[in-house]
Amino acid sequence: MPLPPRAEVVVVGAGLAGLSAAVRLAAAGAEVHVVDAADHPGGRLSTQVVDGFTVDRGFQVLNTGYPRVAADLDLAALDLGWFWTGAVVRHDGREHRVVDPRKHPTAVVDTVRAPLGGLLHEAAIGLFSARAGYAPVERLLAAPERTAEQALRAARVGDAAMERFFRPFLSGVLLESGLETSSRYLDLVWRSFVRGRIGLPARGMQAVGEQLADRLPAAARHWGTEVTGVAGDEVRTTTGSTRADAVVVATDPGTASRLLPPVGASAPRQVTTHLHVLDTSPRGVPLVVLGEPGGQLVNSVVVSDAQPAYSPDGRALVASSTLAPTREADVREEVARAQGVAATDLEHLTSVTVTGAQPAAVPPLQHRRPVDLGGGLFVCGDHRDTPSIQGAMASGARTARAVLRRLRPGAGQA
Repeated sequence: MPLPPRAEVVVVGAGLAGLSAAVRLAAAGAEVHVVDAADHPGGRLSTQVVDGFTVDRGFQVLNTGYPRVAADLDLAALDLGWFWTGAVVRHDGREHRVVDPRKHPTAVVDTVRAPLGGLLHEAAIGLFSARAGYAPVERLLAAPERTAEQALRAARVGDAAMERFFRPFLSGVLLESGLETSSRYLDLVWRSFVRGRIGLPARGMQAVGEQLADRLPAAARHWGTEVTGVAGDEVRTTTGSTRADAVVVATDPGTASRLLPPVGASAPRQVTTHLHVLDTSPRGVPLVVLGEPGGQLVNSVVVSDAQPAYSPDGRALVASSTLAPTREADVREEVARAQGVAATDLEHLTSVTVTGAQPAAVPPLQHRRPVDLGGGLFVCGDHRDTPSIQGAMASGARTARAVLRRLRPGAGQA
């Protein structure tokens, strides 16, 4: 459906930032329209079905420790399947489960015996987690800023835990292995792991965006429409132009920079995920297996152990990720070792390389960058907050409030 010739607010981009802004604006009584070049909502949260298997665009998860996720989504309706909080560490040919003992007390002995440098270093990990998880956010953001690696070394987690656990685990989250990310963002991310759970919707990660989009009237959703230009009072598409009182650009960073040249935004992080099928799950416990030092894999996980709905027939769906672009043949043996199976047991389903997967968050952390560009033009996205689902949704909420301040001075905020 094309955009109307006149609208109060047009949101360009149906990712989580744009949808979060649009839902709030609509709830406040604004006439809002959302337009996106894709044929579905969700932005980078995209899902397809391959040979009956549910395949997300890269290995993505939903973290309930993010405040906006907990507050703004109907988690029960997403029918989430859950991962264990922790990971499998492989060392000297043996596997060791490292898990949150509060959530998985039966695995406490495994965690204590894991090769992380001994009890003193494990106690240091516990103190680091307690600080990130329960100190006030204001205190975390006011702490001296350094890189994530410097912060972990200052916390005295030790070399063994750094290289066998933190570096591979965080590489899969931050999409960079040097741990050059801001320590302030590390604190926020670690806080979410301490306080929340990690899950997958039964219909894939795209269901998150679809849930938000469904809160808008059908006439307000315009998929498959490319935007060619914007101004504070106009949106131009391949099918015409629409006059508006306010325009919100909520696209990926590259498109935002093209539509709004003064806005500097980029997403340099990338990831390649290889999907394989096994007849049965090799361990049956929904835990991420971390890559070993010197290998190409960041992690490998049987996603159907956490969310059985991802498999159409009970076979196991394995997702294995690398930071550099790789071919399936480059990592097949490594995936097999990670899962404890023969390489010939792996049936290659598909591979996905996601360029521009997320913005970098190196020091100084540019948290809560301006969203009101003046003249009725606004911008939102995780590149305005933090590179995460939380950052996208929080940015959308901030932008909705800014738009309402312009359109309805003195009125209550969404």
